Amino acid sequence: MASSGLAYPDRFYAAAAYAGFGPGGATSSAAISRFQNDVALLLYGLHQQATVGPCNVPKPRAWNPVEQSKWTSWHGLGSMPSAEAMRLFVKILEEEDPGWYSRISEFNSEPVVDIQMHKPKEEPQIVPASTNGTSISEPKIISENGSSVETQDKDVILEGLSTVSSHDEWTPLSISGHRPKPRYEHGATVLQDKMYVFGGNHNGRYLSDLQALDLKSLTWSKIDAKLQAESSDSAKTSQIAPCAGHSLITWGNKFFSIAGHTKDPSEGITVKEFDPHTCTWSIVRTYGKSPVSRGGQTVTLVGTTLVLFGGEDAKRCLLNDLHILDIETMTWDDVDAIGTPPSPRSDHAAACHADRYLLIFGGGSHATCFNDLHVLDLQTMEWSRPKQQGLTPSPRAGHAGATIGENWYIVGGGNNKSGVSETLVLNMSTLTWSVVSTVEGRVPLASEGMTLVHSNYNGFDYLISFGGYNGRYSNEVYTLKLSLKSDSKSTAKEETVSDTTSRVVEPDVETSQDGKIREIAMDSADSDMKNSSDEASEQLLAALKAEKEELEASLNREQLQTVQLKEEIAHAENRNVELTKELQAVRGQLAAEQSRCFKLEVDVAELRQKLQSMDALEKEVELLRRQRAASEQAALDAKQRQSSGGMWGWLVGTPPDKSES
Repeated sequence: MASSGLAYPDRFYAAAAYAGFGPGGATSSAAISRFQNDVALLLYGLHQQATVGPCNVPKPRAWNPVEQSKWTSWHGLGSMPSAEAMRLFVKILEEEDPGWYSRISEFNSEPVVDIQMHKPKEEPQIVPASTNGTSISEPKIISENGSSVETQDKDVILEGLSTVSSHDEWTPLSISGHRPKPRYEHGATVLQDKMYVFGGNHNGRYLSDLQALDLKSLTWSKIDAKLQAESSDSAKTSQIAPCAGHSLITWGNKFFSIAGHTKDPSEGITVKEFDPHTCTWSIVRTYGKSPVSRGGQTVTLVGTTLVLFGGEDAKRCLLNDLHILDIETMTWDDVDAIGTPPSPRSDHAAACHADRYLLIFGGGSHATCFNDLHVLDLQTMEWSRPKQQGLTPSPRAGHAGATIGENWYIVGGGNNKSGVSETLVLNMSTLTWSVVSTVEGRVPLASEGMTLVHSNYNGFDYLISFGGYNGRYSNEVYTLKLSLKSDSKSTAKEETVSDTTSRVVEPDVETSQDGKIREIAMDSADSDMKNSSDEASEQLLAALKAEKEELEASLNREQLQTVQLKEEIAHAENRNVELTKELQAVRGQLAAEQSRCFKLEVDVAELRQKLQSMDALEKEVELLRRQRAASEQAALDAKQRQSSGGMWGWLVGTPPDKSES
């Protein structure tokens, strides 16, 4: 976090001294007046647990309620380890007084209490906070009659972003005022040297507060904004609805809030306008067919129009539609572009180049993240997939982007596994990617749903990030000071100086004596020699810096390739696991089919046996049929013979045999 400059246990000792805790847990009047009674008692118990250990002293008598309350607070911590008590002490102090570290110089000059009982041989040493080896200036202290006086108001606050000395490195800002609630999926924009932050998501709840960070004094302030009613009664106001996943766009001396997820979503997109002079929100009436309500879209300012692309609607349906809002007429236009558009997505980034080309990078669906780059020609309304140069960015969603001239800076985002640690820049003219900076560890800069804005201060360009989510919600502010000054202002200054010089020198040359001209020429020669030596030194430094940047870029590319190879190996391992599972499933199905085939073979054998038995039965039946036919034929023949013998006997007069009658 921005205030973390000391490691434990030094950080605890500094916090304890700042809070006013002395030897044995004695508290100063400063500590009593600074905190409420319950907080002061809890800090006392944690201080005793961290410095003395578990409470083994007898309970005070009832007639002393203050000592009894202190004993109860200490005794209730049980056997909590000393290191844990230190961390809890500092955490509670930071929650109660977020700016304590920026004011610790009061302790650094004249400690309120003596803490030698905890560190007998050395005093607690306060060092300036640093990030990546770059010091952050602390308030100066002037001792007057044994007391410390803080000069931060004159020396630091008026300098604003100029306190950042390192270039091309992310630096946490030490900011005064009450910090906003940690959040992500909020909106941010810069207007009149202030960064405005509106809404967002915290622990699954949508926010509706409006916060402002003064970039000159580096001070947070909350704006008590109201929503102007749509009726003609201008005095009637209400609260703005909480939202997340919206877009803030500065226009003139106001800014718009467009779209976003809400608890009770409307059918179409809502456009709100905030006026800093009246601190009032108003609902803007739009015309034409309003796009369906959504969040996670991108809204890009192109001339006098706002180009909206993609997002996710209230039913979690991903979109890749394109709409344009004319700011002058507040009319929506549904655009049907030719070519292949980006696949439906949300939480992507968009930028405009040369007031003609809309660039879409990254984003995510419900199952995967993207690293593709799409370009829309706003004159021909045609999508294309251009060939990119330099390194290949890793897939990401929830990242933030900001443009400065032809450079498009991309920060943060995630890939369903971890946050993205590198800060990329795309030269939109050559479509070449490169790495600006890389952060290490679980820091807010490797988060999803953060915001990134651009500010120019004293001729230098600054990128300012706020918030995000990487397992925990953040409300930290980081800045990256770019190494080159703005070309427009520096060029204007050089032209002014050269014009002034020419106007002053030329009359002298025309009207001076010969000696005067020679004197000017000699001075000019001396200055030329000095300038050549300075130029040689500058060229050498520039060459060394270019070589260093090239080596750093090569190292960054190698690191990116290593990360990509690790991701590919992990993907291959996951694919191998899936194929192994599929093979096991196929083997199971094959075993089941083999068992079924064996059963069928047994059934076939049984049927064959039955068929053979039927053949034998058929033969027996056929034999019986033949025997029966033969017996029937014999009986018929005998009967015929008997009937034929009686007839002839009658004809010849032979009487029939009596035995036969």
